[in-house]
Amino acid sequence: MRKSWVALAALLLIGCTGPSGVPTLGFINSDVEDAYIPLEGTEYLVLRGDGAAVVLGDGVAVTSAHTGDLVNKKLVIGASVDYDLMFFHTDKKLRGLPREIPRVGERVIAYGQNEGGLRKAEGVVTALDASVEAQCDTCAVQSAFTFDGNAGPGFSGGPVLDAASGRLIGIVFGYVEKPGGGRTIYAYDMARVAEELKKVEDKLPVDTD
Repeated sequence: MRKSWVALAALLLIGCTGPSGVPTLGFINSDVEDAYIPLEGTEYLVLRGDGAAVVLGDGVAVTSAHTGDLVNKKLVIGASVDYDLMFFHTDKKLRGLPREIPRVGERVIAYGQNEGGLRKAEGVVTALDASVEAQCDTCAVQSAFTFDGNAGPGFSGGPVLDAASGRLIGIVFGYVEKPGGGRTIYAYDMARVAEELKKVEDKLPVDTD
């Protein structure tokens, strides 16, 4: 149910807004720079919105579904039914970044947009199968990997990369404020992203021309 990720986004995006990453002039490598897509504009008609996306390859990019208003609707391929993921066409004809699975203790770096510029957040993976509680009777219980860091508003839909290799390990979709300070960031691993993209593409009408 689409309301699954709507409720999820509401859960994970609440709290104080505070600093969101740190300003940066560049990326970990040129491949990440090429694959990164900034999303900036007006969200929900009246609110300033920031987010990010990343190219998966074959002219397809992914972001979080709750930042969908920042993407030209003519480019949208579709959104996941149960997860906070949306896919859209891009004119960046790249192969996509090399990928790997996240590991507990792995140092990571995420990128997003905030206050009109590129931001980065560094952290360490803390869990691989963190449960995200369902917020309605028909909402799916999700699992995600988490990392500690200062990502926040503007990082939704942005890439999470291994800090040493630059390999893509996930897509940010939300965060929670920790009681003692700091944030826990939630991200989908790339296996989940690939699975949801396939589900979306399988539902597309077949071109008979």
